[in-house]
Amino acid sequence: MVSLDDAERNRAFADSMGADFILLSDPSGQAAESYGVLAMGGLYARRITYYIDAQGRIAHIDRDVATETHGEDVLRKLGELGFPKKASSSSPDAVESPPQDGK
Repeated sequence: MVSLDDAERNRAFADSMGADFILLSDPSGQAAESYGVLAMGGLYARRITYYIDAQGRIAHIDRDVATETHGEDVLRKLGELGFPKKASSSSPDAVESPPQDGK
């Protein structure tokens, strides 16, 4: 997830939500601009989900994110795209992150 907020504000948000995923702080908007999600002259980033495979290729772009069902939507799409599942005692449907191979 990319946010235009600074790292401290993102940490506070993640802590308040009990999030266990990485938030990218992008206060300059450079990453958001590169992905074409920067909106309103840099005031915020649009909610668009990019699915990036282990080779770094964009496998799918979801431009119609529904916040109410996004978690389930992501899991379904990852399965459709063939991303491997990761067994977990807390979440049997968790999806394993692709290897980073030093990048």
